Order: sequence, then C-alpha cells, then structure tokens
Amino acid sequence: MKKIIDLHCDTITACDSEDKLFENPIFNDECVMDYNKVPGDCRWAQCHAIFMPDEFRGESAVKFYDEIVKRYKNQMEDFSDKVSQCRSASDIEKAWDEGKYASILTVEGGSALAGDADRVKILADDGVKMMTLVWNGDNEIASGHNTDKGFSEFGRKVVPLLEENGIIVDVSHLNDIGFNELLEIVKKPFVATHSNARAICSHKRNLTDDMIREMVKRDCLIGLNYYTAFISDYEKDGVDSNCDYADMFYRHIAHFFELGAEKNLALGSDFDGATLPECLSSPAKVVEMYDYLLEKGLSEEQLDGIFYKNALRFLHENIK
Repeated sequence: MKKIIDLHCDTITACDSEDKLFENPIFNDECVMDYNKVPGDCRWAQCHAIFMPDEFRGESAVKFYDEIVKRYKNQMEDFSDKVSQCRSASDIEKAWDEGKYASILTVEGGSALAGDADRVKILADDGVKMMTLVWNGDNEIASGHNTDKGFSEFGRKVVPLLEENGIIVDVSHLNDIGFNELLEIVKKPFVATHSNARAICSHKRNLTDDMIREMVKRDCLIGLNYYTAFISDYEKDGVDSNCDYADMFYRHIAHFFELGAEKNLALGSDFDGATLPECLSSPAKVVEMYDYLLEKGLSEEQLDGIFYKNALRFLHENIK
C-alpha cells in the first residue's frame, strides 16, 4: 500500500477556460488533483492551498479568502464519506485508517491576512496549517521572488503569531533577501512546500545550497516541485521534448541528499498551478515515479521518507 503526502496544490482555486472557479474541484475530472484519479491501492494526503493572487489586498483579499474557505468546507461536508479535513498528523493517520483521503488546508499568499494580525486566529480556527508568506510579488508581510524587498514591520510581527497559532511558515516564493531576514525572525522549523534545488535548475524560485543547509540544520521540510521550469533549465515555461524530466527530478533528489537533506525531503507537486512533465502529470504518475526512482538506485527507506514519512514526522512534531 503506497502512501503519499503532497505539501502543495492549487486545486481548490483552479479555474476553467473561462476563468471561473471549478465546482467541487477535488472530485472534478478537469482538475489534476482529482481524488478519483488516485490509484485505489494508495493512501493520499493532500495539502490544499488557498491561492491568493498578488492583486488582492485588504477587503478584496478577505472576500476572496472567505469565499474559498466556504467552498472548501462545503466540499469537506459533501464528500465526508471519502475525505476528511485534517488538522494534525494523527488526523491524517485516522483518515487513512478509515479508508479516506486526507486534506490539509493551507494558504499561498499572506495577503489573506489583509495586514490585520487579528486574522491569524481566524485562519487558525479555519484549520489553516501552513502559510506561504508571499507569491511572486510583494504583500503586507514580505516580497516574492520577482521583487527585491524584504520583510515589512507587520511581517516581522506576524511571523511569531503564525508560529504561536500553529500555522507553519512556508518560504516557497520568498525572495533571497526575505529568506535571510526570516532566519532572524522564526523560532520554529519552517517549510518550503514546493521548491527545488537551484544548483540543478537555476530559477530563483528554487533554493540555494546555503538555504538547503540552513533548513537541514533547523530540521525543516522541503517539498519537491513538479513544475517543468523549476525542474530543468531546458525550457523556461512549457515542456521541452528533449528533456528527460524524470532524470532531472532524480538529480534534484540526489543533490538534496548530498547536502544532508535525506530526512527533510518531501513532495510538493504544485498540481493545478503549474505546467507538468508527463512523468509527473497525475497522481498515478507520481505513484509510478516511486518505481522509477527505485531503479535509479534509491532505497525503499529513502523513498518512503520522501513520499510520506518525512512529512508525517514533521507534522507530528510541529502541528498539534
């Protein structure tokens, strides 16, 4: 029985060709992370991110967040016989024992707070367990990889509040300045839910070796991203038929291992939010990737760590 914990997807804010939010996206054939597409012999836990577009601020951000939370809660209720919202690692294990899928609510973009520290408690009460502080641009907290700003005064105050309220800080999308500043602010282990190794693919969304070493030192968690542009430099946006993405994906894993991150590595697909290579284009393909990586020489112990054990341990230790 394969088990998988995926730290990031954008499925609950996925839109159709007319930019309308999908109805019931977690069980919708038009979405990549449709639970119906998970192989029947697999136990799956999915972190579902509320993606906050950069243009949303203040009242518009609150309105959008509230809309998606309501839709998400309705789906959890409508499909309660198949999936459970989980607030802890124990909840994940309970859902699996009951033969259900596990869903963890997260946020991608700190604009969901609308610059109001009191909203941290609201998000925590909704069951948000991780927050990607920024997206590509800047917001009230800090700045993404397309900018060169650092943390705001509000951001420096709100990070400890996130930690106190059981919301794990996520550094994916945070720019290099912000990452270095965050190291002086955080007190607890943090995550990069969907980021690869910059030494293998030079995109600035990926983590430098120094960042990876620091995250290993602090017992953090890193989710491997499936986006083609973060796996390989062959193609900046899209799929290059000349690239062996499966081998490149393996090379990222090997590099993380070389830096001591064997116990810190997990999966962070970016399903329904990125261009995917064929080898990682669906939940079934991810399951097949396990066997491919076995053939590349990784052990079952190492792969079980990446596919679920490292994340499960981290969640047991860092959310209650």
